[in-house]
Amino acid sequence: MNNFTIIPYEPRYQPDFKRLNVEWISRDFTLEPHDLEQLDHPETHILPNQGAIFLAKLDDEIVGTVALVNTGETGFELAKMSVTPKAQGRGIGKQLCLAALDYARQIGLRSVWLESNRRAKTALALYERVGFREVPLVPSPYARADIRMEIDL
Repeated sequence: MNNFTIIPYEPRYQPDFKRLNVEWISRDFTLEPHDLEQLDHPETHILPNQGAIFLAKLDDEIVGTVALVNTGETGFELAKMSVTPKAQGRGIGKQLCLAALDYARQIGLRSVWLESNRRAKTALALYERVGFREVPLVPSPYARADIRMEIDL
């Protein structure tokens, strides 16, 4: 029942990466230009400079995603976290988050930040459970961002 694995991104998974993120963003918010540049071109906008994407595979289907993006001076952002509704409740989101944080530790990061929206209560609870805490909000490319969280590794 919980037969899922966390796998690293490969270019053949770009359509799944985009589909899963468009699904949740469009359901609750507005898809923004910064979303589309990352979702359409992850090799250019996420993966450089030690960025990473992890995917959750359930049987033969990609059902979840998470990215770790090197944003330069502001450090690394946990982004594009999504689990399709039919696969939620199996611990996939938590395992994706932990995979990204493990990778962050492996490459020597001391902290990771994320932006979200207070209406995403389930996601915020997950982030708190793995150790993220709220920090002051800074200017964001996302209109929907109304909370910033950070974790010390």
